[in-house]
Amino acid sequence: MIVLGIDPGTRHFGWGVVARDGNRLVHRGHGIIHTDTSAPIASRLVEIERELDEVVRAYKPTAASVESLFFAKDAQAAAKLGHARGVALLVCARASLPIAEYPPARVKRTVAGAGRAEKAQVAQMVRVLLGLAVVPPADAADALAIAVTHLQDSAILRAAAPMPEALKAALLAGSAARRRRFHIRKASPV
Repeated sequence: MIVLGIDPGTRHFGWGVVARDGNRLVHRGHGIIHTDTSAPIASRLVEIERELDEVVRAYKPTAASVESLFFAKDAQAAAKLGHARGVALLVCARASLPIAEYPPARVKRTVAGAGRAEKAQVAQMVRVLLGLAVVPPADAADALAIAVTHLQDSAILRAAAPMPEALKAALLAGSAARRRRFHIRKASPV
């Protein structure tokens, strides 16, 4: 599984790609889409869409994970964040990627062990988890952390997934045979 993690923003839009190889997490790439803050919001969204589309084509992820909206005190900032998330969701949906959303506290808890971890702590843990030589920039580190969270969650879900019907039938057949043997032994005098 190759996951594209996204930390949306209209000024600094972080992305990170992480793959799972067995039990290992493998860093594939990360970056930040920096937009011209003096440009109109619509122009910045077009730039984000174009560059994120290039990332999807280059890394060919099989899933995407996006930071979910959280309540902000500044309504205008929240609206701009929503616009950037919308572009991210659109690009991922066009690429037919399954999309998961994670709240910031969940990402911090998964990567750093605490839901109120500082950004620097999350970035340092991402560096350690992915074996990076240097700590990635904050927005890219957050995007990588979101991808790691999805990979950790999907590993847990796979482990807890329902048993395939063929395996379940084989186990039940084996249990029935053991029960028959037990009843036969119990019923026959020794």
